[in-house]
Amino acid sequence: MNGLKVAVIIPCYNEALSIGKVVDDFKKTLPTASVYVYDNNSTDETIKIAREHGAIVRSESLQGKGNVVRRMFADIEADVYVMSDGDETYDIAKTPLLIQILLDENLDMVVGAREEVDVAAYRAGHRWGNLLLTKLVQCFFNHPLKDMLSGFRVFSRRFVKTFPAQSKGFEIETELTVYAFSSRIPMKEVKTDYFARPKGSVSKLSTYKDGMRILMMIIHLVKDERPMLFFSLISSVFFILSLLLGLPVVYHFFLTGLVPMLPRAVLSMGLMICFGICLLVGFILDSQCKSRKETRRLHYLQYQATTADLSEE
Repeated sequence: MNGLKVAVIIPCYNEALSIGKVVDDFKKTLPTASVYVYDNNSTDETIKIAREHGAIVRSESLQGKGNVVRRMFADIEADVYVMSDGDETYDIAKTPLLIQILLDENLDMVVGAREEVDVAAYRAGHRWGNLLLTKLVQCFFNHPLKDMLSGFRVFSRRFVKTFPAQSKGFEIETELTVYAFSSRIPMKEVKTDYFARPKGSVSKLSTYKDGMRILMMIIHLVKDERPMLFFSLISSVFFILSLLLGLPVVYHFFLTGLVPMLPRAVLSMGLMICFGICLLVGFILDSQCKSRKETRRLHYLQYQATTADLSEE
């Protein structure tokens, strides 16, 4: 990492019980790195403790982890970015390994896949929710990640500066993952230990409320990144319903030459028109999506790769 500027970025909300140790661990593990703590309207002593332990403290008034990450990515200049939560649950000692993999393999994102070493590390709802949502994204975007929602990640500069952050809350990890795979950005997952929170500290993630937000983000990203698939699925529903309603009408017409169920026939025809419209919308948006990805790729290529070779020059 000679000659590379490393920034540790930590989004925080009411983490007074753990932020001091997290900052100390990062300073011990990465002594030359700058440690930034971005406070998100904490009501405890998170800011005071972070400053006392030597962190550079900044604030983001818009509530939500996604808002904080967008602000951190925009404000901070570095060659390598290490993102972690301030809850003392990640294996910070593995950070140099994640950075080295990023540099040696010329990657743009390395995800620290969590493997719990304490039964209390995951709440049951969080564990199953993570598994379900990860499998759903695997299905739509064909990615091999096993822990899509991990907040322990290392990024290159060109990833950070070209990531179009739109998320407001905990769905930010989903957006990071889908963006990387949709744009075919080189990335890798590395197993890291996952610990329980300190006694008295509680997770800010709501199993059901934030789970629904993440699910809606997945649907939104499928629409934006794979519009042909999204609208084909919708059009298939219209097509099947149209056939179910219309076939008896057609059968009766061939037998008698009459159309006795006119409202049913009109509804079936309307559903078939909706089928055609959805397919047409899918084709149009798919063309626009390809153009958007080409523009995004050109912007991405304007930034130099962060590699081990470059750090030695």
